[in-house]
Amino acid sequence: MKKKIKYLLISALIASQFFLYSQYEPSLVDEERVLETLKSEATIDAMLSLLRGNRQANEITLQQLDATWEDGYLPILVDVIYFSDRAVDTKPIVKLIEKKTGKRFGRDTFKWLEWIWSQEPKMLPYQGDWMAEIYKNIDPKFERYFKGRTETSLIRLDEVRWGGVRQDGIPPLRGPKMLAVNEAEYLADSDLVFGISINGDHRAYPKRILAWHEMFVDEIGGKSITGVYCTLCGTVIAYDSEFNGKKYNLGTSGFLYRSNKVMYDKATQSLWNTIEGKPVIGPLAGSDIVLESYSVVTTTWGEWKKLHPSTTVLSLDTGHDRDYGEGVAYQDYFSTDELMFNVPELDYRLDNKDEVLIVRAEKYTEDPLAISARFLARHRVYHDQIGDTKFVVLTDKSGANRVFESGDHKFKKIKDNTVRDKDGMIWQITEETLTASDGTTLNRLPYHRIFWFAWYNTYQNTRLVK
Repeated sequence: MKKKIKYLLISALIASQFFLYSQYEPSLVDEERVLETLKSEATIDAMLSLLRGNRQANEITLQQLDATWEDGYLPILVDVIYFSDRAVDTKPIVKLIEKKTGKRFGRDTFKWLEWIWSQEPKMLPYQGDWMAEIYKNIDPKFERYFKGRTETSLIRLDEVRWGGVRQDGIPPLRGPKMLAVNEAEYLADSDLVFGISINGDHRAYPKRILAWHEMFVDEIGGKSITGVYCTLCGTVIAYDSEFNGKKYNLGTSGFLYRSNKVMYDKATQSLWNTIEGKPVIGPLAGSDIVLESYSVVTTTWGEWKKLHPSTTVLSLDTGHDRDYGEGVAYQDYFSTDELMFNVPELDYRLDNKDEVLIVRAEKYTEDPLAISARFLARHRVYHDQIGDTKFVVLTDKSGANRVFESGDHKFKKIKDNTVRDKDGMIWQITEETLTASDGTTLNRLPYHRIFWFAWYNTYQNTRLVK
């Protein structure tokens, strides 16, 4: 309910901006002026005029949209319905789009969007400019995301939706304060943490804190790491902040793509796909930038500190006033299988928010694979292959997963921090390697967990193991 009220307030804010700057007097509607607007580069102004609530002007505009109809008008008109103040009569707009599409979704913008996304994209050249005009009324910084970006965007702009906050409205933790194990008195052994180990440096990021911030930038094992937690899609991915010697200062854009958090970089204001770690809208889109990812272990604080007594963990002293109690943030969202934002398609082989493991082996985007976390809890030693990379997933009693290259080795039984292969040799499990008693080592592979609906909507051709 609170989120619904927030959207109504924002919609009213946007509508009020258009009323203030309206070009039309209620009693002095110049039909020729409206017609000329539709014929010129200022077509966006004609669309914006629909938000101003002038019935006579809107009637003329809709007549011209009807006469010059293009399918690219549809996502823009759905935006108009979505952002219209209650005082604006949107029935004529609904009538027009129902006439042109043959669909009867009324004012249900979610259903309209789902239908639009099921069709071939037919965006107008100024779709990005339209979004810039709409969203700059929420945050002026949003204008740079979209202005002139239609042609260069690597993803459908009509699938980029506002998430309800301004830029960095969910504040990332930058260089956060860390505590030693004996100082972290606020944590219970059963609390969930995301564990990251790089070059022998072990760090724990409790879910109860990270859910309020969704990103952190930290120095781990000599590497600048950007950790991004998409609460809506249930994944934490740790990225190297540098690519080819250049560091990217990433933040929370305020937008979503298929219910996945979208990042931005401060220097160019390009928008980045969180799951793939690459820019998809803006000056950097189309470059060869793909950030390297590191493994993230989802486990309990008790298990993590037992394995790594020298670990450090996030302090409650974040500089922000939040209720960091276990399970407080996003409690309602995590307690059901319902989504907060719609996506193009759902796959019912698993529940929407069932967790799957993603192994980011070479060519994982060409040969996508998702492995059910529940399946792995029942099959604690699991072998598979992506492209030419053979690997083994080892799952401990707490349900935490670790993935290693396996080559031609076959493993049989896991016990504590060791695993036995088919020849009876014992291998030690660490956060970096599998090490055999004869000194042979196998490297760890990067991986993370994610909700099934989110992965499926990124790679619908994925192979599922469940």
